[in-house]
Amino acid sequence: MPTDMKLPEVGEGIEAGTVVAVLVKEGDRVEIDQPVMELETDKAVVEVPSSVAGVVEKVHVQVNAEARIGQVVLTVGEGAAAAGGDGAEAEEKPAEKADASADEAPAPKGEPEPEAKAERAEAKKAPAAEPAAVPPAPAPDTGAPRLIPAAPSVRRLARELDVDLRAVVGSGVLGRVSAEDVQRYATGGPGATRPGAVAVEAPPLPDFSRWGETERVAMSGIRKVTVRTMAQAWANVPMVTHFDEADATRFEELRQRFKGMVEKAGAKLTPTAMLLKVIAVALRRFPDFNASIDVGTQEIVYKKYVNVGTAVDTEHGLLVPVIKQADQKSVVELAVELGEIAEKARNRKLTPDDMSGGNFIVSNLGGIGGTGFTPIVTPPDVAILGVSRSAMKPVWDAKKGEFTPRLMMPLALTYDHRLIDGASAARFVRWVCQAVEEPYLLTLEG
Repeated sequence: MPTDMKLPEVGEGIEAGTVVAVLVKEGDRVEIDQPVMELETDKAVVEVPSSVAGVVEKVHVQVNAEARIGQVVLTVGEGAAAAGGDGAEAEEKPAEKADASADEAPAPKGEPEPEAKAERAEAKKAPAAEPAAVPPAPAPDTGAPRLIPAAPSVRRLARELDVDLRAVVGSGVLGRVSAEDVQRYATGGPGATRPGAVAVEAPPLPDFSRWGETERVAMSGIRKVTVRTMAQAWANVPMVTHFDEADATRFEELRQRFKGMVEKAGAKLTPTAMLLKVIAVALRRFPDFNASIDVGTQEIVYKKYVNVGTAVDTEHGLLVPVIKQADQKSVVELAVELGEIAEKARNRKLTPDDMSGGNFIVSNLGGIGGTGFTPIVTPPDVAILGVSRSAMKPVWDAKKGEFTPRLMMPLALTYDHRLIDGASAARFVRWVCQAVEEPYLLTLEG
């Protein structure tokens, strides 16, 4: 009998995504673990494998539509065999489909419109969902795993503070509610409703067609995430940017000297690869920059591991894959991994794991140009380093008593002023400059 395949979890904290491709059609035979669709989540496109085998009777999702975890995406028949528990459940519960009280039961086979089913389900829940502005204390947990993305610790905090999670606008990926969101809502502090109000408070656009031809193009999933993340970061993090310049003359000489050796390993020895090693050692030396702020518990979370993200410019938008345990890898290993992960980013092959777990970001625009910029910190990180194009400049040499040409690298460190003070930021950047100027420092301290 027909079996419904539901969208499985594709990553921690991900509740939904945009369908970018449906790889099967009605009448196709699918096997277990065969990719059936591509889902764009938080800056990554992942293939969703089938959990059932058989012939596709109905495809319930469309390209560019949103799909939520747990939503039915395919109905498969002709002896479908489930890989997990979903198919078994479907076979055990045929009689329950007629039970009007079973809100979570799969839809009958003959029901053609999933949208209509969703509307009826919402109508059934409406009396319980709209009783008052402040519902009873247990209300936030009712159906929470599906309706409100939040960790158990966040739900516990919400109960302790008597906060209705349904009233809190989540600042995380796809609206995930954090402890900081709950704390801010409970205290009514600055930005309590800011993340959700960004688009609401924006003034309406004028009718541009009055002045000429226009075209409207839907935002990609990556651009939607960028809009939301950048606006929320700017609204919630007090940022300061510290500027400095590093004499990269010896740094570049070293790169030119050893780039051939790295090429034999199948990679390019780029300035970014070398800077990743510098930053990895710096994060060990300055733990405040490898930390996060937990506003809800009033604690600082110091990480004992060093994962560094690097911004990659792609035709789909800016992506930030993460290199794990960067401090334990050589410059050659970092160069190889950087090349591989950048290629995956450009081909939209990054997985959620490739994009998560970062503690700090390096954004190098030197290959494009510019003399400086102010990168934006994205929580839970507390700092990000921006690198601009190096240029030859006359620098005073006190020993020689004359100006000498030196290759100067502009650096810009943006940091969360709630945790990092200006003096700490200056020391951090100065150490990075010294490591660039004297690469042997990495051997002494790394």
